[in-house]
Amino acid sequence: MSTEGLSIPGISVGGPGAGVTDRVKSKLASDRPALLRRPAVLALTVDVVSIMFAVLDVWLVIPVKAQPYSIYLSGAACLALALRRWFPFATLLLTVPGFLAGWSQLAAMIALGMLATRKQTHWQTWVGAGLVWMCRFVQWPLEDFAKLSWREHVLDGIYGVLVAGMPVAIGLLIGARTELSKKLAELAASRDREHRLHADAVRAEERARLAREMHDVVSHQITLIAMQAGALQSQSSEPSSLQTAQVIRDLSKSTLEELRSLVGVLRSGSDDDGPRYGIEELDRLIRASDVSVHLTVEQVPETLPRQISAAAYRTVQECLTNVHKHAPGATATIRIQGGHDALKVEVRNARAAGIGGDFPSGGHGLTGLAERARLLGGSFETCDTEDGGFRVRARYPLAR
Repeated sequence: MSTEGLSIPGISVGGPGAGVTDRVKSKLASDRPALLRRPAVLALTVDVVSIMFAVLDVWLVIPVKAQPYSIYLSGAACLALALRRWFPFATLLLTVPGFLAGWSQLAAMIALGMLATRKQTHWQTWVGAGLVWMCRFVQWPLEDFAKLSWREHVLDGIYGVLVAGMPVAIGLLIGARTELSKKLAELAASRDREHRLHADAVRAEERARLAREMHDVVSHQITLIAMQAGALQSQSSEPSSLQTAQVIRDLSKSTLEELRSLVGVLRSGSDDDGPRYGIEELDRLIRASDVSVHLTVEQVPETLPRQISAAAYRTVQECLTNVHKHAPGATATIRIQGGHDALKVEVRNARAAGIGGDFPSGGHGLTGLAERARLLGGSFETCDTEDGGFRVRARYPLAR
């Protein structure tokens, strides 16, 4: 059976029509007074109205010369409806004398309907239905009942079936609807779990594919760079060439270590994003960047959250990389300022002093930094400076 577009009050499963139904229900609920939207107030209102109708039913048919005990029993039956939500079977038993020896037929029917709603096909429901039928079939006092003809007995029996059967049928219908709503809620939750599992499987497959590509392509290329640097180091005797080759080998080795860690993270599906360097390693980063840097660190707490420290490091790293690629020869000014509520990072560079190299660039680095800041609840801004340079500002909140 398909549940596409099926909607029941309180439950919506799939399909465009389900959303429309939810909006209609929300509109109807919003049209009601705010006080009646509370379940307790709504239940109390329904109970009061039920008792009022039951009392009205007795008051309209009570004869002028009624026996006092019949009036008392009928009134007690009407008042007993206040207990129908907590003690449905006991409430029905309390309404039986008022129906049998009085005029509280509607009170007994309301009590039987609540009993059928709560108990469904339990034996108490059938006992209650039998009692209500008996009260409608038997007339009080019994002397009058004995004087009735067989036709009147048959008619009273038929009317008794209607009086007892209608509340039971309505109660069973309400109970079936409630049970169906629960089943649909379980079905919707099951479908949500299936969707999440499918999405997790798709992400795992994509992560595995990225891990393969990173290992097969990037790792191979970096290994070749390290090998060429080793060959240059063994063939050259100039100190500057040896130093350059050693720097290339060290950077290649460090990059391979990070790459292998990231590949492991991608394959394992962990929420961690791989190895994280912090601002305590900025000195090593600056020395290896081949960029003239002025670094200022102010009021940085001794202990920073791991994610904040790693985000600050990656911000400086990406900015120095962009300076090296797009503004060669320019001086970079880095300012890291801490506080009680946030860590601020600002990287500014002047106009390029030389011609930039032909490096591929897609702007993904700055996009990634903006995403980091957003995930950490911070902000990220970039803009050109008046002297033709570029400025990056990032703010990472410390208290989350």
